[in-house]
Amino acid sequence: MRTDSSPGSLPAREHLPAAAAGTPVLDVVVPVHNEERDLKPCVWRLHEHLTRTFPYAFRITVADNASTDGTPHVAARLAADLAAVRSVRLEQKGRGRALRTVWSASDAPVLAYMDVDLSTDLNALLPLVAPLISGHSDLAIGSRLARSSRVVRGAKREFISRAYNLILRGSLQARFSDAQCGFKAIRRDVAQVLLPLVEDTGWFFDTEMLVLAERAGCRIHEVPVDWVDDPDSTVHIVHTAAEDLKGVWRVGKALATGSLPLDRLARPFGDDPRDRDLTGVPQGLARQLVGFCVVGALSTLFYLLLYSGFRHFAGSQLANALALLVSAVANTAANRRLTFGVRGRGGAVRHQAQGLVVFGIGLALTSGSLAALSAATTDPGHSTELAVLIAANLAATVLRFLLFRAWVFPDPQPAAPSPQPHLPEPHLPEPHLPDPQRTWSDAR
Repeated sequence: MRTDSSPGSLPAREHLPAAAAGTPVLDVVVPVHNEERDLKPCVWRLHEHLTRTFPYAFRITVADNASTDGTPHVAARLAADLAAVRSVRLEQKGRGRALRTVWSASDAPVLAYMDVDLSTDLNALLPLVAPLISGHSDLAIGSRLARSSRVVRGAKREFISRAYNLILRGSLQARFSDAQCGFKAIRRDVAQVLLPLVEDTGWFFDTEMLVLAERAGCRIHEVPVDWVDDPDSTVHIVHTAAEDLKGVWRVGKALATGSLPLDRLARPFGDDPRDRDLTGVPQGLARQLVGFCVVGALSTLFYLLLYSGFRHFAGSQLANALALLVSAVANTAANRRLTFGVRGRGGAVRHQAQGLVVFGIGLALTSGSLAALSAATTDPGHSTELAVLIAANLAATVLRFLLFRAWVFPDPQPAAPSPQPHLPEPHLPEPHLPDPQRTWSDAR
């Protein structure tokens, strides 16, 4: 995964201002590779639909990625015949590469793409981009798996699509329903921050972008679509599925190791009450408690297994100390990442050192309980030792959570705003708004 650049903060969601006449609000990219037969009817149909139904200026960009047939000539002819169409030629193949290149250079505030076969009904295009224009959402995707979607396709493709999305939900905790539908849109300001983090240049580009967007806190809007399978599709299902699974493994590994700088994508939302700083109210306490309990249960099981193993060749005190030390290191690492959401390697050594201090307190509690048991009984049974240790660990667990939350992983305190000098309000002239009728005419 790319970690060599700092992407910066995501922008706050705001309604897009009215664009000047001739400035496209929407840039629809049609990535193509050897599509000389389908390209012309696709672009003409899309252009006619946008001219008739879309209330803003638009642009259609044909992104030809290394076609070897007559696709470049067809694209150039379309750009010459239609003022709202342009053609971009890339000498390297890859749908993701084509989208990244065009989206990165576009001046339109809303960027979209669709497959050249137009399997998705175009009536879903305006509902797709409207939440992005209004500032409600950051990305929008067409979903063939929504309950109200109407889809016509073979059983094999249906099975593959649903299986793939189940894999995403199970491995990457994705919450969106359809990663592969070729019908998506994103705000340009969000794309400028996310695209440098997306590594894939092929078919997995969509999935990787959506997973990173979701992990960064972006809002993804889903639109049910009507979709009819293209029987002449040139997509190689087996090869694409293999590449997608490789991408899932790569992204999952990067997220697990914290090598993705998603912590730098803090969004200044300001419009969601859940994101407001409330004095005296702990942030994320319920979620942290659940995560800590899950990690604690697994750590206790791990500790007991280690203790039982060490007990075969060591005394109870040494076996307890070794088992607690190993499980404490694992417990601190798991709570750091899963419970308190600390990503990256910054401060990891300090957190482990503080975790060892907490471990020392737990060791004192459990060792003290063993010492008390030995004083009370000359030859305690193994099951009695385990019962005493479980009780002592429960007490140590409560104390560990309090220390983790208040000392090891405290909530960051917002910086106090610096006082701003009072300046007189400048007198601004009345804004000149473009004539709506003229803007509509130019859009047509």
